[in-house]
Amino acid sequence: MAAFPGGRAAKPIAYNRGSTHSPWIYTMNRCFSGTLALAAALALSLPLLAQAQRPIPIKSLRGDIAFGQPPEVAVNGQAARLSPGARIKGPDNLLVMSGSLVGRKLVANYAVDTYGLVHEVWLLTPEEATLPWPRTPEEAATWTYDPVAHAWVKP
Repeated sequence: MAAFPGGRAAKPIAYNRGSTHSPWIYTMNRCFSGTLALAAALALSLPLLAQAQRPIPIKSLRGDIAFGQPPEVAVNGQAARLSPGARIKGPDNLLVMSGSLVGRKLVANYAVDTYGLVHEVWLLTPEEATLPWPRTPEEAATWTYDPVAHAWVKP
């Protein structure tokens, strides 16, 4: 047996031979029950997520937007511009590039920034386009929004 300076004896390293599983060697924990429960919960909630309405802010206005060469647009027949970094979301709530919409006129909700540039656009599905939504800031000031029904109510 080797000795340390000062006369102390070195103890041999004791190995735990009773356990063959080491979290340091076998780092992949296999807890299938938790994983299967999580996967089942997600699979059951997917239809509910698909039916959920997408979040369109109440600050937005409804309008007919005609897309010209970016950043040119016409909102309700009035010339406007898209802001730098404008986001256009399609009916599936995925981003759409403004260049792919050149020459099209679509019903959409839009929001402007502090400079009056169109900053966000939500292209609507036919079902969303039938719901009442204010077209001008004056209408938005007089209508009331019902957050439970996710709908605007005319006075």
